[in-house]
Amino acid sequence: MSGVHGVDAPRVAAHQRRMRPPRVLPALLLLLAAFAAPVARSASTSITYPAGPGPGAGRHLVFLTGDEEYRGEEGLPMLAKILSQRHGFRCTVLFALDPDGAINPDNNASVPGSEALDTADGIVMALRFRQWPDTAMRRLAAAIDRGVPITALRTSTHAFRFPAAHPTAYRPFNDFGRNVLGENWVSHWGANRRGATKGVVEPGAERDPLLRGVGLIFGDSGVYETHPVADARILVRGQVLAGMRPDDPPDTKQRKVRKADNIEQGINEPMMPIAWTRVNRNANGTTNRVFCTTMGAATDLANEGLRRLVVNAVLGGFSLEIPAQADVRYVDPYEPSPYAFKGFRLGLTPDDHALGKTLPAGLLRPAPGPKKK
Repeated sequence: MSGVHGVDAPRVAAHQRRMRPPRVLPALLLLLAAFAAPVARSASTSITYPAGPGPGAGRHLVFLTGDEEYRGEEGLPMLAKILSQRHGFRCTVLFALDPDGAINPDNNASVPGSEALDTADGIVMALRFRQWPDTAMRRLAAAIDRGVPITALRTSTHAFRFPAAHPTAYRPFNDFGRNVLGENWVSHWGANRRGATKGVVEPGAERDPLLRGVGLIFGDSGVYETHPVADARILVRGQVLAGMRPDDPPDTKQRKVRKADNIEQGINEPMMPIAWTRVNRNANGTTNRVFCTTMGAATDLANEGLRRLVVNAVLGGFSLEIPAQADVRYVDPYEPSPYAFKGFRLGLTPDDHALGKTLPAGLLRPAPGPKKK
């Protein structure tokens, strides 16, 4: 026997060397963890940004996302960060989620966290053809009946579409656009990806406070056909351009037939309204100050003029003073995805929109399978 206390030290050392795990294993585990990280799910079903200093004074804004095409799940969190950190509102953003907690705007029945509407002082929305459960619809209807101001973007004119066989008690919300915002979905007017939209201020609206400090309004989404209700005040019309750049000339060649009345016209003769305000009057005597724009794709909101118009609209909805140049600088980096069906970033959760974060690119989409013959 050799060594201390009768232990054969050389033999023990050799045994320990044989039992020691290979050094490559920790590196392999770290690599696996890195690949697993993007698909890890958060317990959060919404995100709330605390109020910074500003005129909002802690009023609670609830942002409703859920559209399949125009990436409202990216644009609205960016606006919520601006309105919370630069203008003093507490902002909660709701998302459509899959059961595993991943954001999926194609899930049109999902709106976890709708109880936030119970304390909403105002609503900002970018919805399309939702079929929410009655519990969520009841909360939205109650907020509207309380008289909260509403700021509505792009496809919110057709926010809900309950089929005839759907068991909902809220099928009248299929006409929420016309009845509350001032217009439903009518038709595409300017073609997406072929003719961009340039905002032209309506004559007589130049001094409207909501246009204060608003310069060029430009977006790469197409103009919608709209004919707002008679009590709507039109602020901006959409000039359909002949290309996709702000300096492209207006389209002077294209003619279209209006779906509303089957009358043909030059596409800009006249231009369609793209932003208006109105007062919605509820049966219980309350009123909602409404601002609606048919612009609002996430890429549109990269335009400073449009962002300022939306922020001004939120301030105006509360009768707050609108500054000469409202601060609409991004809080965190903003690189919106192009609009497209099936174009949302895969595998993201509400926590990916936290303050101080740059939105991840998301998981790679599976390659499409071979086309059926």
